Amino acid sequence: MQNSVAVPDLAHTHARPVHWLATAAAMAAVVAGAGLLQPDAATASQPGAGPGTTTAAAPAPAPDPAAVRLPIECGGLPSVVTKKATGDLDGDGSPETVVAARCDAGSGTPPSGLYVLAGGRDTGPRVVATLVEPALKQSVGDLAVRDRTITATLLGYSSAAVPSCCPDEQERVKWQWQGGKFVRGAQADALGA
Repeated sequence: MQNSVAVPDLAHTHARPVHWLATAAAMAAVVAGAGLLQPDAATASQPGAGPGTTTAAAPAPAPDPAAVRLPIECGGLPSVVTKKATGDLDGDGSPETVVAARCDAGSGTPPSGLYVLAGGRDTGPRVVATLVEPALKQSVGDLAVRDRTITATLLGYSSAAVPSCCPDEQERVKWQWQGGKFVRGAQADALGA
């Protein structure tokens, strides 16, 4: 049931082209204003970092073995890097390089040394640890760096009668950075076996 009160004419509720044009102009003004009030472009620096402030630099690349003199004596022969693996071993955010190197003797299986290289932009690459001395007369088979752990297969000889071409012993080992040094263990421990 409707009231008997007189209802005024609602002629202004009919949309006319001028109303649509005014609405479109208002919407365009809102969109243009929003475009002008965008936030600053995103950057990798901290808020408030401006000229004269320093930001953290990207980590240095893994050390290049060619830029380091390895502590392996070859009696006048050149040395050669036979295996290489990289990774952040000590958790400092910069990668280290692990290299197996031996004398380039041309025949037989010369013993290898296993070395850890580190270095930054300022210090340059350097040998920070010797994991296997060439004097142990072992060579390095597999070599990997994963989850801050170095794993390797060391090949050796049971006696001096075994020909140098054919190592007859195999040992799977790992090294982890603990207490400021690399600690050696059996690889089976690293694999959970």
